[in-house]
Amino acid sequence: MRGQFVRNDKFRLRFYEVSHKLKRHRLKDRHSSINSSLLCSSSSKLNDSPRETLIFLHSSKNTHHLSPQPLAMSEHQSEEFQQIEKLYDFSERLNASKDKSQNVEDYEGIIKMSKTSMKAKQLASQLIPRYFKFFPTLSTDAFDAHIDCIDDGELGVRVQAIRGLPLFCKDSPDIISKIVDVLVQLLNTEEPVERDAVHKALMSLIRQDPKASLTALFTHAGVTPTTDDQIREKVLNFIRDKVFPIKAELLKPQEEMERHITDLIKQSLEDVTGGEFKMFMDFLTSLSIFGGKAAQERMQELVEIIEGQADLNAQFDVSDTDHIDRFISCLPLALPFYARGAPTSRFLNYLNNHIIPVFDKLPEERKLDLLKALADISPYTTAQEARQMLPSIVQLLKKYMPAKKTAEEMNFTYVECLLYAFHHLAHKVPNATNSLCGYKIVTGQPSDRLGEDFSELNKDFTERLTTVEDLTKTTMKKLTQGMSEHNKAMSAAKTDEEKANVKTKKQNTTTGLRTCNNILAMTKPLHAKVPSFIGDTNMNLSWKEATKPLASAATTTTIGGKRPANSNNGSGNSGAAKKRRGSNGMPNQLVNKAFEGISSYGGGRGGNRSQGRRGGGGRRGRGRGRGHW
Repeated sequence: MRGQFVRNDKFRLRFYEVSHKLKRHRLKDRHSSINSSLLCSSSSKLNDSPRETLIFLHSSKNTHHLSPQPLAMSEHQSEEFQQIEKLYDFSERLNASKDKSQNVEDYEGIIKMSKTSMKAKQLASQLIPRYFKFFPTLSTDAFDAHIDCIDDGELGVRVQAIRGLPLFCKDSPDIISKIVDVLVQLLNTEEPVERDAVHKALMSLIRQDPKASLTALFTHAGVTPTTDDQIREKVLNFIRDKVFPIKAELLKPQEEMERHITDLIKQSLEDVTGGEFKMFMDFLTSLSIFGGKAAQERMQELVEIIEGQADLNAQFDVSDTDHIDRFISCLPLALPFYARGAPTSRFLNYLNNHIIPVFDKLPEERKLDLLKALADISPYTTAQEARQMLPSIVQLLKKYMPAKKTAEEMNFTYVECLLYAFHHLAHKVPNATNSLCGYKIVTGQPSDRLGEDFSELNKDFTERLTTVEDLTKTTMKKLTQGMSEHNKAMSAAKTDEEKANVKTKKQNTTTGLRTCNNILAMTKPLHAKVPSFIGDTNMNLSWKEATKPLASAATTTTIGGKRPANSNNGSGNSGAAKKRRGSNGMPNQLVNKAFEGISSYGGGRGGNRSQGRRGGGGRRGRGRGRGHW
């Protein structure tokens, strides 16, 4: 029961604080200054004990008028009052002692009182950590008693005990990791007040000793066979919401601590979800050591982290959809660092040697994402990498650019991706296209192969280009007509649902037109014997334009969530922790829906591609597994 001791939460847990600020004679002085009517009504009781005066005042603080009545105490209240008195005595003797280690009985008394009444437990929870350092022989008993208070059934006792945990480390920094471990287990509480106390206690420790506290905290961010996923999720949320936002304040000295937390994050990436990995990468890129003026070696370090997550050392298994997802999702994360000088060789070598040779065997819903990733990375290749990649790209181009007078289907977005990659690779090594496409580009190098006849290759390639252009122009006319119809339908639409449907159709058509325009812009310069290749990044690829409205949804990272079984074809929604990240597949759906039934070559989803992502069953990721990317 709360009894008469504390009726107002505003004055809860003040016994310890007052016992050190006000000695016995000050309590009497304070008593003598109280309103005379209050003194008259209860002078006989108040004069008996100054501490009773304190308790009586607490219980009366919110009373506007106090009628004269005796302070009657039940047997339980009397016992609790005596326990508080003893705790005051123990504390006062310890305070007064010059050699506190000699006051063993007083500290033992505090430990004993922590197992009695609620108010005594609250006060003892403040006193145990305060004098902890003076009694190493009692450290186990003291800490166990404090933990018992943390496990108490009363919320007030638990909260006070949690608040006392950082005090253990004030003069005993060697036990920070142990205290962090205790607080981490308490993150799982459902009580808001208790959870807030845990957060504040952890932040107090991090400010006290950032290096030791963060090291201990990150041991719970990784995955081990004994990891509790729910607690790990709480730890990651705490790091994201409480630590990352004030990194400038916590990570001092800056370079040393940024280096340290980078190492901690690396150790935590063994088995993470897509959302978790993106969260950590976003934090790393916000550190000054990886800022705009960072050396190329720093960019290489970040790329190596991404390469490790993409499993580039693993043997590729075409049936391992999780590995494919991880590869496709990681590659775009590395693009900003490639643009700043980091080498692309490992990703490109893996792509060229392991994935493109089995491209036909890939799940249909993964193919477009892979081609988008290929298009995105192609501007950052070296000449040597481009020369190695071009043969494979030309073969894929011929596969998806229909030959003249055939009934082959054409996937417009596939062709857009491959033409873009072809241009950028050929721009790096133009003479490599002589033997691949029959061009006659002279560089003066033996690789020009000008003495060989590749005219048949040139004829076939240019015929395919012409077929693509014819199909694209026909499709554009029908899409333009469709847009006119959509505009009329929008004017006639009356309900919000009808307007939303028409708006979606207009968006599909706009995306299709953008794809067609890009294709025509890239095929036109390829008809010459000595063509010009696009080497800049000024072209806006269709899916990038189309994903702009989805940007807000892609910026939220949720830790520990489950991936929906019917997630859309694409991985741009990096917010879902169990979802993979990467290029959003929505533009492909929009383009091909817009093209359905328009082209005589099928013009739609080549090979009857699935509309959605495969759920992937129950397969988990590397190691213990964190689910799908």
